[in-house]
Amino acid sequence: MDCFETIAAIKSNIGSVIVGKDETIDLLLICLACGGHVLIEDVPGMGKTTMVSALASSVDCSFRRIQFTPDVLPSDVTGFTMFHPVTGEDRVVPGAVMCNILLADELNRTSPKTQSALLQAMQEGAITVDGVTRELPQPFMVCATQNPVEQAGTYPLPEAQLDRFLMRIGMGYPNKQEEADILERGKKGGKSVKVSPVANAKDVLALREALDRIICAAPVVGYIVEITQKTRSHADISLGISPRGAIALMRASMGRALLQGRSYVLPDDVQIMARHTLCHRLILDAQAYAKAPERIISDIVRSIAVPVVSGV
Repeated sequence: MDCFETIAAIKSNIGSVIVGKDETIDLLLICLACGGHVLIEDVPGMGKTTMVSALASSVDCSFRRIQFTPDVLPSDVTGFTMFHPVTGEDRVVPGAVMCNILLADELNRTSPKTQSALLQAMQEGAITVDGVTRELPQPFMVCATQNPVEQAGTYPLPEAQLDRFLMRIGMGYPNKQEEADILERGKKGGKSVKVSPVANAKDVLALREALDRIICAAPVVGYIVEITQKTRSHADISLGISPRGAIALMRASMGRALLQGRSYVLPDDVQIMARHTLCHRLILDAQAYAKAPERIISDIVRSIAVPVVSGV
């Protein structure tokens, strides 16, 4: 099965569970192909958890879900060592992170100390427990969810944590027809559709190898640099995009090209992916908090001349 077939099969599987969210599913698959992590932010009941579960069921990989609450400890995430009284040896008890796909449900409901337990895993694909560093299974992906409306009992994700997410995406409300379809399914008692695996870990790693072969020509790289540089001098932005954010935009653009069946990145890819990869990384000026980061990024992208890509 080639990369395009793998993507189509996984998308079809998730689409059998989630009604009418093709764009959101595409973004999730781009994160999977890029080897990045995704923060899914939306109000309760929109299908965030269901979508991630469908992705995990579509890929024959290990999957763990951890429901974050204030009493979850860092050791619940990374694991710990425990002395075995019979053998006299320390036994490693693996944490939830020791898997291929981790669903971090309501990540902002746990303490900053527990949130930070994910930082090394998300950046390096490894964890350190009691001074010993262990590699995580590959592929590895964190899919975190949070509710942007209810703030009682939550701990806002720090900038360092947000910067580890390749994208922040939302589900959005369904239209009339989509909601009617959802209600039709609800007549059956809300039983979830069973999803069978259509890919495995090797297929996902093959996707990531294919993404590395996508061409991002010098004019497109320059276009990305212009966008990120302008965020650092914008009057409404207190802290602009870091080089990690620029890499995220480039990789996500390469991922979109892969999903479109192209071997090269177009400026259109950069324009579309900028909102999803950059907005959650911005820190706005105190006078600009009422403005939407999406609007600011959109204005920046429109203000920069679009490069001409030829000879690709």
